[in-house]
Amino acid sequence: MSTIPHLPVLRLGRSYASLEQSEVKDFRTGEVRAVVSSVNAGIVKRDLAKLGPARAALNRFSVAELMDLSAKAGELFLRGTLPLGDRGHTQSADEYVQTLSSTSGLPHVMVRRNMAKIHYALTHMPEVLNGLSRGLDLSILDKGRGEQFGTQLAFFPTAHALGLVMPSNSPAVNSLWIPSISLKTPVVIKPGKEEPWTPYRLIQAFIAAGVPAEAFGFYPTDHEGAGAILNLCGRALIFGDKSTTQQYANNPAIQIHGPGWSKFILGEDQIERWPEFVDVIAASISDNGGRSCINASAVVVPKYAEEIADALAKKLGPIAPTAADDPEARLSGFANPKMADFIEGQIEDGLKTPGAEDVTARYRGGPRKVSSDAGTFMRPTIVRCDSFDHPLANREFLCPYASVVQCPQSEVLHRIGYTLACSVITKDPAFIREVEAFSEIDRLNIGPVSTMKISWDQPHEGNMFEFLWQRRSIEYGW
Repeated sequence: MSTIPHLPVLRLGRSYASLEQSEVKDFRTGEVRAVVSSVNAGIVKRDLAKLGPARAALNRFSVAELMDLSAKAGELFLRGTLPLGDRGHTQSADEYVQTLSSTSGLPHVMVRRNMAKIHYALTHMPEVLNGLSRGLDLSILDKGRGEQFGTQLAFFPTAHALGLVMPSNSPAVNSLWIPSISLKTPVVIKPGKEEPWTPYRLIQAFIAAGVPAEAFGFYPTDHEGAGAILNLCGRALIFGDKSTTQQYANNPAIQIHGPGWSKFILGEDQIERWPEFVDVIAASISDNGGRSCINASAVVVPKYAEEIADALAKKLGPIAPTAADDPEARLSGFANPKMADFIEGQIEDGLKTPGAEDVTARYRGGPRKVSSDAGTFMRPTIVRCDSFDHPLANREFLCPYASVVQCPQSEVLHRIGYTLACSVITKDPAFIREVEAFSEIDRLNIGPVSTMKISWDQPHEGNMFEFLWQRRSIEYGW
C-alpha cells in the first residue's frame, strides 16, 4: 500500500483514477498529504448526462428514512474512522482534523468547531427541513402530492442534481448542501483545491450510513469542468469572491455564496450603552478566524465611532498567531501566502486615502502580516472610516477585519448596501420596522446577537427546500 492516500474522482458511485493528478501539501512543511485525481469537462459532461440512476437511487427511500441515515452519517463524520481514497487508507476524526489544518491553515480548535456545526445539521435534519419547508408534511415529497391543512399539495423536483463549486476557506460551508440528500437530490461536488477533505469525508460518512454511492459525485476539475457542473445539474451553488461569482448573478438556477458584507448597526436609542456590546461585536468580527461570510466586516454607529473603534482594537489588536494545536488559537494561517500579501496590500493601499486609520496599530505591537515556521497570518485590523465613501468602509477580507463608520441613523439603510447577516442593536419600534422592511438584509438579528449565530431551521442565504422543490398547481378530474 502506498504511504500517500489517493483521492479518486467519484463518478456517481464509481471510483476513477485519472492520469491527471495533483498533490495536496502541508503548507508548513511541504509534505504531500494526498494525491487527487482530476478530470476534464468532457468527462463531467458525459457523466451529468446520466443522472437518472443517481436520483432513482435516492427515490428508493422515503424522506424520513433519508433523515435517519443523515443522523447516522453525522455520528460517523464526527467520530468515525472512514475510508480515505482507494489505496486502503482510512482516516479517523483526529486525523481529519490534523490533515485539514495542515493544508488549510485552520487551527485544530476551529476545525473541530466546524465539525460540530456540520454534525448538528446532519443530526437535526427533521428540525432543519421543518423550518425550511414551513411545516410541510415531508411524506408528500415521497409521492409528489398529498393533502395537508385541507389543501391538495403537489411538488416536483427542480433539478437532476445539486451542483457545488466549493471553496477552501471554511469546512462548515458544506453544511449548506447536506439537506439535499434528505430531499432526494444527488450532489455533484467540485471540491476546493486545498480542502477536498470535508466533502470527501461527508460522502464516505453518508455511504457508510447506507445512502447509495450513486448519489454522490466528487469531481476535482478545472474552470471549464466547474462551469459544466454549474450549468448542467439544474440547480447549483457557487462559492467565491465577486469576480468569480458575478457572471452567474442573473441565473436563478445558480445560488451565489460570495462576500457577505455582514454588519453590526447600533441604534440611536442604544448608543450610550455601547460599552456593553463590545464583546459581542468583537466576537462577530473574529470568530472562526474571520473567515466566514457572516463575520461582521463593518460596524455602523450614529456617534462615538472613535471610542468604539478604539475599544474593539484594544480587544482584538493583541491577538497573535499560535501553534495549530493550541486550544486557544484564534487566527488561521494562509495556505497560500499570496492571499495574505493581497490582503495586506489592499488594506495599505486603502489607508493611503485620507479619512481612515488602522486603530489596531496602537495595540498590535508589530506588523499586521506575520510569517514564521507556523505559517503566514493576518492579525486583526479595525479601521475607523470617516464615511461610507472611503474604500475601506465596506470591504471584507479572509481575516478578522472590520471598519467602524459613523453615520446618522436616518441615512444608514441608504448607505450600507447588500448585507448577508446584520445585527441591529435597537429597541426603537420605528427603526425596527424600517430594518425589517429593508430588502438588502438576508439574515436579521434584533438586539446584541452575534452575526455568526445561525438558526438551522431558518435560511441565512437561500432556502434549500424551495431551491430544490417547487410547488405546482394540481387539479383532478377523476
